[in-house]
Amino acid sequence: MREQTKRELVTQPPYTIERIGVLMSADPADPDEAWGVLNPASARGRDGLLYLFPRLVAAGNVSRVGRVRVELDAAGIPRSVERLGVVLESQESWEKNALGGGVEDPRITYLPALDRHVMVYTAYGPLGPRVAIATSDDLMVWERLGPASFAYEPELGSDLQLYPNKDAMFFPEPIPGPDGVPSYAMLHRPMWDLSWIREGEGESLPHGLHDPRPGIWVSFTPAAAVARDIRSLARLADHRLVALPEQPWEALKIGAGSVPVRVPEGWMLVFHGVSGELDPDRVLQPKVRYAAGVMILDPSDVTRVIARSRDPLLEPELPEEIHGTVPNVVFPTALEQVSDTEAYIFYGMADARIGVARLRRHSQSGDA
Repeated sequence: MREQTKRELVTQPPYTIERIGVLMSADPADPDEAWGVLNPASARGRDGLLYLFPRLVAAGNVSRVGRVRVELDAAGIPRSVERLGVVLESQESWEKNALGGGVEDPRITYLPALDRHVMVYTAYGPLGPRVAIATSDDLMVWERLGPASFAYEPELGSDLQLYPNKDAMFFPEPIPGPDGVPSYAMLHRPMWDLSWIREGEGESLPHGLHDPRPGIWVSFTPAAAVARDIRSLARLADHRLVALPEQPWEALKIGAGSVPVRVPEGWMLVFHGVSGELDPDRVLQPKVRYAAGVMILDPSDVTRVIARSRDPLLEPELPEEIHGTVPNVVFPTALEQVSDTEAYIFYGMADARIGVARLRRHSQSGDA
């Protein structure tokens, strides 16, 4: 494992975020949305329109993935949505548990070489949250590839199949793998604490990792294998650490948020950081605070961070972000580019509703 034993010099990414407002709230007449709508994926349809795929939460914390069309105002700004039903709900054993389970927090990447959309989502099954993958060519019918399979690698000394995992998504094009082979790469966030499975089990860390806080990892699958069989997207190897928490606003853990986008400096993604206090006895965490920043990864080696927000660009401030199912949460999960210098970010607000903000790139006159 490439352990980050010394801090690499990073610069401040040249971005700012400006809120637009609440885009979607739960429909009180729909039982599928009783506990909120949040954390959407986004994708452009073949009709050129923008669609979101929100997590819909029913009573008991049972989640489904819906589909909505984004409605723009005269200036092209997202203002409302048209609901188009549910596209994914728990039906497989690995998506269900005694409390109901569900399919959660999707991220969607369009892969031009395959002309398919790939949805990576969290399947909340009997062993907790796991990364799962589905594909579609029309954004309506999704074919499951199953749970992600992480190859055992002796140098890690850990079987990633053991651990809960989430916040996963693919890069939109093949990038160099650790061996230089063009590969599809998936960011993900394993969690090392196994005490929830058996009391006292504690944290079992991979070789060379000395910080137990969850961070961003990347795993690879050769593009040539995927071209022969798309199911290879679910078979991942060459697991590498990308980033761990550094700043106070991300003291507990970090995770990838939006699908990476290519910018002049490299691959840009919006990520979230969590601070506060975790309660091991609660599913919903009322004493944590989620904020968001930007990270840029080296295009020749995505395990190398070349720019990273020192301070959050988006943090809970609005009443809709402070009060909700889980208070004090902004959770970015989708980004849609408008131009080379502007994009829209869609994010969960207090685990109860969906907000939209404008991400702007500005001229970088030196390190901030």
